[in-house]
Amino acid sequence: MVEPQHRQISLRRQCQLLGLNRTGLYYQAVEESTENLQLMRLLDQQYTDCPFYEVLRMTAWLAQQGYSVNPKRVRRLLREMGLMAIYPKPNLSQPPPGAQVYPYLLRGMKIDRVDQVWSTDITYVRLQQGFVYLVAILDWHSRYVLAWEVSVSLDSSFCVSALERALIKAQPEIFNSDQGAQFTSLGFTQKLLARDIRISMDGRGRALDNIFVERLWRSVKYEEIYLKDYRSVEEAIEGLRRYFEFYNGKRLHQSLNYQTPAAVYRQGRGQAAVATLN
Repeated sequence: MVEPQHRQISLRRQCQLLGLNRTGLYYQAVEESTENLQLMRLLDQQYTDCPFYEVLRMTAWLAQQGYSVNPKRVRRLLREMGLMAIYPKPNLSQPPPGAQVYPYLLRGMKIDRVDQVWSTDITYVRLQQGFVYLVAILDWHSRYVLAWEVSVSLDSSFCVSALERALIKAQPEIFNSDQGAQFTSLGFTQKLLARDIRISMDGRGRALDNIFVERLWRSVKYEEIYLKDYRSVEEAIEGLRRYFEFYNGKRLHQSLNYQTPAAVYRQGRGQAAVATLN
C-alpha cells in the first residue's frame, strides 16, 4: 500500500487494484495454536485430495499421521476453514434463518457459450502463521476467472465486492453458488436479481454441483498455494494475482482443446457481439 504522506490513490481504489477486500488492511495473524495450524494444513491438503472425507474419516486419517485428536476438534477446524464433505447429508448445515434458497438449475443443462453460467465458491488459503479466505467467480464454458478477492473473515462483503467487479465486465444468464450465508445474503442476491440474472444453488452438501470451481481450487492449491507457503496476506494476494494472470492467459486446458480460458472467453464474447448485430 502507498504510504499516507505520498497517497494519491484512495485506500478503496488501492484495494480494488490489488484484489484485496478492505478488511485485509487490518489483518492480524489468526489466533490459532501452532498445532492447530499444522492440523489445518493437513486437513486442507487431504480435503483437496479426498473431498468426500467426513469428520470421522478425517479424524482417523489424522491418527494415521500421528495426530491423536478427537472428532469435535476436527469438526471445529473444518468449520473454521469453511470445508464440508461433498456427500449428501440431511440438515447438518443450513442457510441463515429467513434466507431464501434457490433451486439448482444446471442438472442436465448443455453449457455451450460464455456468460451462460457463472459460478462462485470460497476456499481456505493457508499462511505461515494464519490463514485467509479466497473467493472467485468463474465462467463455466471458458473456465475464465472473472474476479477474485481475499478476506480475513467469512463476512459476505468480500463476495459482494468480487461480484461487483465481475459484473463490470459482463453478466451471466445464470449464476450458481452453494447455499452458504455469503451467497444467500440479500446484499449478494439482490445484485443478481436487479439485473434479471437467474440464481441457481447447489444441493446441500453437494460440492460436485459446482465442479468447475472445485477443479479451479485444486489447480490453485497444487500449482500455487502449496508451493509458496505465503508469509503474509500481502504476499498471498500478490502470488494469487500472478497465478490468476497465468491461469487465465497462459495455462492451456485440455478440455478447451489446449486453449487458454482468456482466449475462449474473448472468442465467445466476440461471437455473441456479432450475433447481436445480426
